[in-house]
Amino acid sequence: MSVCFEVSPSRAGGGIPEGDARRVRMARRLAAARLRYCGLEPLIDDATLIVSELVTNAIQHGDGAQVTFTMTVRGGLLHLAVHDETPGQPVTCTAEDDAECGRGLFLVDRLAAAHGGTWGTSDDGATTWCCLTVPGGRP
Repeated sequence: MSVCFEVSPSRAGGGIPEGDARRVRMARRLAAARLRYCGLEPLIDDATLIVSELVTNAIQHGDGAQVTFTMTVRGGLLHLAVHDETPGQPVTCTAEDDAECGRGLFLVDRLAAAHGGTWGTSDDGATTWCCLTVPGGRP
């Protein structure tokens, strides 16, 4: 499954415009629906949180006009990927206890590890991906 959508021009230091926030919710709903269809309900909560973080990061930190979200289940792995047309490597931050942001990739890292998976970026950094092991080793 793959979906591509337009996003607003990035705003340094600003929040996410409502139209883009709706796109984050849409990506979460699509991921949840696809996981239900595939009989992978146990992954829904963690996978949708990962999707939310990856799509939000792409919108907040990307300079492109569109974001592409891809989800596949193959070889016993759920593969989630977000491409934002902007080269550069994302960095996992250590947020202060009272910070309202800065934990997205840390959460992705922890959730991937909890499911026997991993995460990373493409060589150019325009795509951030995450793999989770499918329960029961389903294909």
